[in-house]
Amino acid sequence: MSRNKAIKSIATLVFIALFPGLFACAELPGGRKNTAFDFKLEGLNGKAYTLGSYRDKQPVALFFWTIRCDFCRDEFKILKKLYPQLVREGWALLAINILDSRPRVGRFAKAYNLPFEVLLDREGMTAYMYSVIAVPTYVIIDKKGNVVFYDNYFPADYKKFNPAR
Repeated sequence: MSRNKAIKSIATLVFIALFPGLFACAELPGGRKNTAFDFKLEGLNGKAYTLGSYRDKQPVALFFWTIRCDFCRDEFKILKKLYPQLVREGWALLAINILDSRPRVGRFAKAYNLPFEVLLDREGMTAYMYSVIAVPTYVIIDKKGNVVFYDNYFPADYKKFNPAR
């Protein structure tokens, strides 16, 4: 990693840590929801993915992770088992890697035989928009494009976020 890119990455993470409330992804007073930030990220398959393309179609689980996160590796084991059920229930699962290089992420995804879409947040800006200050972080977005869950674990009661099924 070049010196400038390393400095930029560290500065981004420090800013996220210092100002997590700037882009809070929590429920607002009165039960109103925050609208999820749209993004466009490249997948390992070379395809561009936008969050907006899922709106009004299906709920989306975003999983923010890094290669060096041992807890993320544990979560991948859980997600791999859960993924077929999520697909049957109409969910999209997007695993968003933060700041790791494409070759490293590609090797990792192949070694772990990840069955879901792996996206590359090369500059960390999507993580920033979603106030990711630690990994793993899950963000659940309902069909209407609202953030309905934000935490470091996948919710056991996730089905409540897809009531149409």
